[in-house]
Amino acid sequence: MLYHLGRYILLMRLSFKKPEKFSVYWAEVMREMVSIGIGSLGIVAIISLFIGAVATIQTAFQLVVDYIPKSVVGTITRDSTILEFSPTITSLVLAGRVGSSIASQIGTMRVTEQIDALEIMGVNAPGFLISPKIIAGITMIPLLVIISISLGLFGGYIACAASKEVAVAEYIQGLTGGFKPIILQVSMVKALFFGYIITSICAYQGFYTSGGALEVGQSATRGVVFSCIMILFADLVISRIML
Repeated sequence: MLYHLGRYILLMRLSFKKPEKFSVYWAEVMREMVSIGIGSLGIVAIISLFIGAVATIQTAFQLVVDYIPKSVVGTITRDSTILEFSPTITSLVLAGRVGSSIASQIGTMRVTEQIDALEIMGVNAPGFLISPKIIAGITMIPLLVIISISLGLFGGYIACAASKEVAVAEYIQGLTGGFKPIILQVSMVKALFFGYIITSICAYQGFYTSGGALEVGQSATRGVVFSCIMILFADLVISRIML
């Protein structure tokens, strides 16, 4: 474990060395932003709408006591979506989509000796391959989480309009009442750390792949599994520190 931790730290150090040519790195960052952000928008939108709708329906089902105002459904849905559902579940899904893609891409370059060719040409391979992905991850994943929050709350609105268990006016009242900014701050901090965890761990697994196609698949699997574990651990630590 200490061996892998030390190798991971050294790889991250090499990844953020001064680039040889800034324009080339900038173009790579833009390409990764499109791949991570635009490429993941569809799955994030679908998941967020259903999560918001399900959270609203289940909360309304549990609040069967007459003396509890129905507007509480909107408040609980808002806080749970912003604080936990959108950042954590979205990041777990992105670990599968984005993380496996990063690990398999870099792993394939390693086993086909493309990374060795870059190093022979004097290119800082970790900086060229890994740092644009990390920068894109910590930039686009928080934006995806913001979109997920908006769509999750809209999904709850659709559920209220369709089921009639909670009036739409009461749901909106719950959304707008008693909001604490710390909830959104915690969500953005989580998204920032989750973006770094997904991209860096999966890039590490792919960069040190050895063997052939089978090992590339194994590296992608390890990257996704370790990313999910570290996301849940970071979720616990950040919640304990900031709340």
